[in-house]
Amino acid sequence: MNIKIAWRNIWRNKRRTLITVASIFFAVFFALIMRSFQKGSYSHMIKNVVKAYTGYIQIHRAGYTGDETVNNALFYTDSLRQKINLADNVKTLIPRLESFALASSEAQSKVAMVVGIEPEVENKMTKLEAKLLRGAYLEKNGEGVLVAEKLANYLKLDVNDTLVMLGQGYHGMSAAGKYPVRGIVHFPSPKLNNLMIYMTLRNAQNLLSLENGLSTLVVDLQNEDDLESTVEELENRLGEKYEVKSWQESLPELVQQIESDNAGGVLMLGILYIIIGFGIFGTVLMMVAERRREFGVMVAIGMHKTKLTIIVAIEMVFMAFLGLLGGAIASSPIMAYYYLNPIQLTGEMATMMEQFGIEAVMPLAFEWSVYSNQIGTVAIIVMIASAYPLFQILKLNLIRSLRS
Repeated sequence: MNIKIAWRNIWRNKRRTLITVASIFFAVFFALIMRSFQKGSYSHMIKNVVKAYTGYIQIHRAGYTGDETVNNALFYTDSLRQKINLADNVKTLIPRLESFALASSEAQSKVAMVVGIEPEVENKMTKLEAKLLRGAYLEKNGEGVLVAEKLANYLKLDVNDTLVMLGQGYHGMSAAGKYPVRGIVHFPSPKLNNLMIYMTLRNAQNLLSLENGLSTLVVDLQNEDDLESTVEELENRLGEKYEVKSWQESLPELVQQIESDNAGGVLMLGILYIIIGFGIFGTVLMMVAERRREFGVMVAIGMHKTKLTIIVAIEMVFMAFLGLLGGAIASSPIMAYYYLNPIQLTGEMATMMEQFGIEAVMPLAFEWSVYSNQIGTVAIIVMIASAYPLFQILKLNLIRSLRS
């Protein structure tokens, strides 16, 4: 009976009800869109940086961090591969051998980062072949190298030219060789574009006198949400001989950037919630004030104030539900559209993002956590905003309310 009375009450004055529902509707709508932009940009940033090179998890020999030399390389054995592949969430293993060498061409020379890869496996995660400007991608047993665009320009190299490299191999061995340039690759990140040389893993191991040696094993995951549990599982399986590092540990600068931006976003969202809270409080207070005489009559003919408060509370629940549901439904097409069709950034913003190696687009997040967090927060705000007006009904002065 209380529910029926409450439902009929809210439609006796449609204008008042629509004002209250609209305040809740716009609160949910703007909170969802704002947070979806923030979460979407963070997720896009992480995927771009992680998929571009770092990977979600990196495995090194113990002691490699802080002393990143080939002398601290790990050896890629069948038993090591099997231990890692036994972890449920492991999708692909990407082996790499990384070192620095002096790259030269005629009179020009420059220090470069040499990365030995398995071409097909590497391309599955980093899409390295798609970054080719000209030339051809590495073959499994090929002899050539891929050179980053700006490094190639500095060394005055092009496809089919010869690159000479000189460095230090395993335990002080001399590392020297000359290789034909098979292709020129472009990276959005200026740092990578000035630095990178790719060759097959076999050639890199021969250059550095390090048979079966790797500096890094990158682990690609089936489900990125289970990152922490996968790191813990791999640490237990591999023991103290190896370091297992998540992307957060490998990229602390990116984590700090996201956290600082998120703090600003939360602050802006907090300001929005304060405005929303006062708006909802004002509409609810107006609703109770307009019905003071009605409440006085109800109490005068015998209705308990407690029951009256319960009915008004149910009315607020109905209006809150309509506002929350309407805001979620209205925002969903916008979120879905920009999730599938990210906003293309231009100008200085695009340039800045590309310098960090991030594609210059801004997608929206379209996930359950965005809905649950924002709808739950607005629902709590509605409850808090309704508390004082409902308390006023319990303390209703019958004589004053009848005279109002």
